[in-house]
Amino acid sequence: MKLLNKYGFFALLLVFAFTACEKAPELTYHKNGTAVTLSASTTAVTMTAADSNAVKLTLNWTSPEYATDSNTYKYILELDSSSRNFTKPNTVIQTGSKTKSFTGKEINNMLLNYGFALGSPVDLDFRITSSYGNNNEQYKSNIVKIRVTPYSDPSVLTTQKTSVSGTLNTMNNASNKFSWTAAFNGYSGVVTYTLQYDSTGKNFTSPQSVLIGNSLYEKTFTEGEINDFALSEGIAGGTTGKLDFRVKSVTAQGATSYSNTVSVTIATYIPLLRFYMPGSYQAATGNGTDWSPSNAPEFIRDLRPAALNKLYYLYIWLPAGAEFKVTQGRSWDVNYGGTGGNLSAGGANFSVATAGFYRISIDRTSLKYDIREGRMGFVGDATGSGWSPSSAFPNYAMGTAATNLFVGITSMTPGGWKLIDFNDWNNGDISVTNARSYGSTGASGSPMVINDANFPNITTAGRYRVIWDGRNVDGIKYEMSPATEMRLVGNGIQGVPDWNPGASPQMTYMGNGIWQITATLIAGKDIKFLAGNDWGAFDYEDNSGGSTATGVARKIKWEGGDNFKTPVLNGTYIITLNEHTQTVTIN
Repeated sequence: MKLLNKYGFFALLLVFAFTACEKAPELTYHKNGTAVTLSASTTAVTMTAADSNAVKLTLNWTSPEYATDSNTYKYILELDSSSRNFTKPNTVIQTGSKTKSFTGKEINNMLLNYGFALGSPVDLDFRITSSYGNNNEQYKSNIVKIRVTPYSDPSVLTTQKTSVSGTLNTMNNASNKFSWTAAFNGYSGVVTYTLQYDSTGKNFTSPQSVLIGNSLYEKTFTEGEINDFALSEGIAGGTTGKLDFRVKSVTAQGATSYSNTVSVTIATYIPLLRFYMPGSYQAATGNGTDWSPSNAPEFIRDLRPAALNKLYYLYIWLPAGAEFKVTQGRSWDVNYGGTGGNLSAGGANFSVATAGFYRISIDRTSLKYDIREGRMGFVGDATGSGWSPSSAFPNYAMGTAATNLFVGITSMTPGGWKLIDFNDWNNGDISVTNARSYGSTGASGSPMVINDANFPNITTAGRYRVIWDGRNVDGIKYEMSPATEMRLVGNGIQGVPDWNPGASPQMTYMGNGIWQITATLIAGKDIKFLAGNDWGAFDYEDNSGGSTATGVARKIKWEGGDNFKTPVLNGTYIITLNEHTQTVTIN
């Protein structure tokens, strides 16, 4: 038994020895891979908007030979303009595929976002960074240089009409609509559109522009706007000419394209003309700088159809010896003077010998002018003058408050009424010497009409305040309110509750727009005038700049302003409010 065990053990040793002498199998070896080689289908790409959807460039590259499934290889394609060393690259990432194609539009949009100028060749660098899917073992390929040229992708412009016309009376009506497609289709940034126009044949050598904005693709213009376009391009009023239009499109990076051109024939009309009165009186009367059309008072336009662009007038106070002229527009390019009632281009200065309130009228078509006293009076069976204009002055005249502004207080009875600026009725013709009577088809605050309708009838007898307001020369209007009372309110009246209209003293009406009261005033306080017993009634504020002077007429206003300041000394004062002269005096 011992012998058998010994031989068995020896046999096991022999088996182990032979087994140990056999060579162990090798482990699998994974290579690191290599950089790919990039190639392009062309070295120069030519693109146009017409074939922008066609493939213009194809890139191919070799396998990096990583020791794994090639469908998991990761490729990062980078492109940037040459010489920038890929500091601002566009990147495309794909897995597995060793090719990438670009349409002309894709390339162009990348160039536009870079801000390259249209039509100028640009060199682009392309390269591939390859790696395992987990980004390990990254290698960069060779660089391929390709020259490309950004192309223009302009809007397509259409016009609703190829021929338009207009009139002065329909100037606010729609005239023509321009529409266009989006420019740089596919570009991701903001595109700004501008409509340009120029005289046909000038090829947009000096176009004028109308900014439209971003993401807007149509614009409708009025007859007046189209007319202005034509006039600005030298097509005279009352003639026919042709303008070319196009759309300018600009990307956020500055790439600019221009649409096709459309032409529109325009029959023009003479536009609404404006006239001004510069002269030696301006500085002294608060009307700007002497002889400066840029801040001279503007004439009111007579809007009656037969008088439109023909008759102009204004009511204004002038000092003795004042000289002046009339300009068309706020420059001296077209100016008029004259003598003996005849208006002449570049003629002699007009002048007035004595200080006073004047009505200045011009007729630009017949070249006539008229200078006479400026005044306004109440007329009608509701007024004390009846329907006799000659009876309106001076007893029923309004006060001359400011340029193109009259204020009057008068007693009225039920009936019709008007305002008139002469002692006779208009004789029916349209001329500078005509009297002007005024009425309205609407309530207080409405526009006035000339030599036509009466004002709405008075239905309740009483004293009324009427304001003839031509300060807005584009729309003369009237204001009317009861003038039954005027109260002195404020915190500067001895023995009167502060700012309490119902408990404040009433002034006495003296006639001719004058109110008066004697009151004890507290120095350094505020007062104002209220035409009623509660807030919301018509009121007057200070227009003197905060004067505290006594015995001096201070200017007043009713459109809102600061309170009047009481005198610097406590005392009893006589306060006179004159609505005709628009002043208040504290004595």
